[in-house]
Amino acid sequence: MGLEDIHIETERLILRRPNASDFDGWADFQADEKTMTYLGGVKSRAESWRDLCCMVGAWHVRGYAMFSLILKDSGQWIGRIGPWYPDGWPGTEVGWGVASEFAGKGYALEAAVASMNYAIDTLGWTDICHTIDPENRASIKLAERVGSTNRGPTRLPEPYQDARVDDWGQSRDQWSENRKQFQ
Repeated sequence: MGLEDIHIETERLILRRPNASDFDGWADFQADEKTMTYLGGVKSRAESWRDLCCMVGAWHVRGYAMFSLILKDSGQWIGRIGPWYPDGWPGTEVGWGVASEFAGKGYALEAAVASMNYAIDTLGWTDICHTIDPENRASIKLAERVGSTNRGPTRLPEPYQDARVDDWGQSRDQWSENRKQFQ
């Protein structure tokens, strides 16, 4: 499967590789204080451009990275979610971030399930982690909903080495059981 072919559809969402057309949504997402509280803080438009390019580049270097999260009915970009494993990261992560105006509608759960299936079934991962700030109740709730458990504190690489995060996660075998509730 070539990179251009990666396109996952769920009931309400499309998960696809990020591209330049996502930039305005991406920049708005990263400019929102509420959205970015646990995602490294508010970023300028210039920083957002570099972050988008980093994600696009990771697709070419690793063959995967987070997906752009698109509403099927409107085509609107609402977040980024999916596999993430930069150099020095504490594990193979499925991470998530949904713009604050779309939080609480089940989009993150729907996309997390699709992303975890992709990580296990397509990428062949044997473990999935979620690095979560202990104060981020919404993200913890989502991790629990997909069956992940808190495996204790972990450390991110520079420049995030001072961030407090716990390693939530589960093995391939655990996900094989946990995902049955979503089928």
